[in-house]
Amino acid sequence: MTLKEDALNLHRILRGKIEISSRISSDNIFETEGEYGKGTLSSIYTPGVAFVSEEISKDRNLAYEYTSKWNTIAIVCDGTRVLGLGNIGPEGALPVMEGKSVLFKTLANVNAFPLCISLRGKEEIISFVKSIEPSFGAINIEDIESPKVLEIVEILQREMSIPVFHDDRHGTAVITMAALLNALRLLNKRIEETNVVIAGAGSAGYGIFKILNKARFKDIIVLDKRGAIYEGRDTNNNNPSPRVSNKAQYPVPKINPFKKEIALNSNKRKIKGDITTAIKEADVFIGTSGIGNLLDANMIKTMNKNPIIFALSNPAPEILPLEAVRAGAAIVGTGRSDFPNQINNAVVFPAIFRALLDLRIKNLDEDILIAVSKSIADLIDIKHLSKTYIIPKINDPRILPVVTKSVKDYIVNRKLINP
Repeated sequence: MTLKEDALNLHRILRGKIEISSRISSDNIFETEGEYGKGTLSSIYTPGVAFVSEEISKDRNLAYEYTSKWNTIAIVCDGTRVLGLGNIGPEGALPVMEGKSVLFKTLANVNAFPLCISLRGKEEIISFVKSIEPSFGAINIEDIESPKVLEIVEILQREMSIPVFHDDRHGTAVITMAALLNALRLLNKRIEETNVVIAGAGSAGYGIFKILNKARFKDIIVLDKRGAIYEGRDTNNNNPSPRVSNKAQYPVPKINPFKKEIALNSNKRKIKGDITTAIKEADVFIGTSGIGNLLDANMIKTMNKNPIIFALSNPAPEILPLEAVRAGAAIVGTGRSDFPNQINNAVVFPAIFRALLDLRIKNLDEDILIAVSKSIADLIDIKHLSKTYIIPKINDPRILPVVTKSVKDYIVNRKLINP
């Protein structure tokens, strides 16, 4: 049986991977003997629940004490950019979001509810997410097309009182940096001497750029469909750069504020052109392009000695690990579980949400994300670090406590919460 057949059969049998269960025993819930009854119905529902509702109406923060808000999050997705499948719609996104819900519960005991919505407009999505705030302790924005999603997240983070976490951006950035720190440690390379090329300027590429730039990596070049991004490129309508994959010419789009930020803070040498040009003498390649087989052996051979290749696009990576190693790559990681070094945001997002919910902090900035990355990287000591083991496994039980501790320590040191 193929993986496709196995997956389809399993989902057909299960008819959904999650369900709602009651925390109240059904043994005596409906007993009615005595003045108030021996059962629990009168307490969990009318008339007793009215007292709880009154208390919450006086202080809405009591919802965290009296309801499931403290441990429930919403996964909000419009289905416009799901995995490597593109715009497959909210129904197509639902099994993916159910799978994430399973990981949330299994790895961090977080109740996650998938909300795959048919809304497509930026303002509509923002309004929807704000409207559901009373029921949830945090929001996970997932698989919405860029740059729309980046604008949505920034606005929601400013205007909501609960944390808004963008997994494609924040989660991918954390795990990628953790893997990169250990790869550099293994190869005795220094951050300030490391040249990085990032293929893809969407949510994941932007997030990785942000965290690496904050961590003071020496030289970063980010490519989009038109090639290398550099200051001034998108103001010159007469000189479009080639597509990342060398297959077509793209017109100059409306200036994207996130790409403008990348342009102002990267590629100081103003390298122009496609991936073939940008990757020359680079130490690290990070692929978030969504384009399978973007990279070839000849490109890797033009990189510096012992290059690091993180081909993170799923399901088809920018280059397969064996091909990359044969071309001279020292360390290779992908986003897939069937290859060594799975650099996937699933390693971190359950633990980060556990920390967000438990500490009741609003949002995570790049400094906190860096602290989390370092704490995850440090889980692998130098004795066990190897070219095929640079990142903890997705089910490593040490991840949850160390992430919570690193977030708490950072926030306490910044005096944002009391210890």
